[in-house]
Formats: sequence, C-alpha cells, structure tokens
Amino acid sequence: MGERKSLNKYYSPDFNPKKIPRLQKPKNQQKKIRFMLPLRVRCNTCGNYMSEGTKFNCRQEDVINETYLGIKILSFYIKCTKCLAEVIIKTDPKNSSYTVESGATCLYNGVEEKEKKREVTENALESLERRTVVSKREIEVMAALDEVKSMKSRRASVSVDSMLEALS
Repeated sequence: MGERKSLNKYYSPDFNPKKIPRLQKPKNQQKKIRFMLPLRVRCNTCGNYMSEGTKFNCRQEDVINETYLGIKILSFYIKCTKCLAEVIIKTDPKNSSYTVESGATCLYNGVEEKEKKREVTENALESLERRTVVSKREIEVMAALDEVKSMKSRRASVSVDSMLEALS
C-alpha cells in the first residue's frame, strides 16, 4: 500500500526542465473568482438593489497602467442579479475602498459617513484651537492695555513743577 503513495518521481539524467514549453499569459488576463460585494449598489438598467455582502461569480482583471504608490488597481466585472447587466467595480487604494465605474450607482457607503464624522471632529478641533489662540491674544492685549493705562496714570500724577522741584 505504501508503494502507491510515493512522493518522489524519477528524472532521467538527460532531463532538461528548460525544454518544457511554458504558456505566456497576457498581463491583464481575467480570472474567474468568487466575489462578495463590498458596498450597496443600484443597477442603472433595471433599478435592482444589490446589498453589501452579496456573493457573485465574477471576473477579476488588473487595470493596466494604473497604480497607486505601487499598489495594483483591480477591476471586477459582475452581473446584475435581475437583468444580467454588467457592473464594473474598481479598487480605490487611496481611500481604502471601492468605486463603481459603470453599470450601477453606489448607495450609502459607511466610509463616506466616517469621513464626514471625521471632518466634523477635525473642524471642531480646529475651531477650538482658533478660539484658544484668539482668547490668548485678547488676554495679551488686555494686559498691554492695563500697563499703558498705569503708565499714563503715573505720568498724569507727575507735573512739570514737581519735577523741577525734585531736580533742584
């Protein structure tokens, strides 16, 4: 029984692996994969809604001459579940998400909502920083104004006659 499960193969001494012909595949060859929809989309042809997490058999392809910081951009070709119209989805590594290129429109995307919340918090922090800078500036102006008033009151109390008496 052990003789049937041999892991080694016999290679003759004159065997040359370079003589074995290899297939050359094109750079943008499409592969068939199982794909889960990363966002909610609505088909432009029939108006069918496809929710996030719907599984599809799709074709994957590398987009030629498009990279982002050395990261390949991929495109996925899926078919609508109702009318079989083709929808093209591309990866967007800049925003860490996906974009719908054609055939459908993207609906609510959690990434957009997170970005809006982040912008609101950043704007709140920026406005708080601006308010603190303005309040510090106001405090400095008030301190300088008090100093000028005190100098003016000291000068007002000193008259020309009293200064002449103090000198003589």
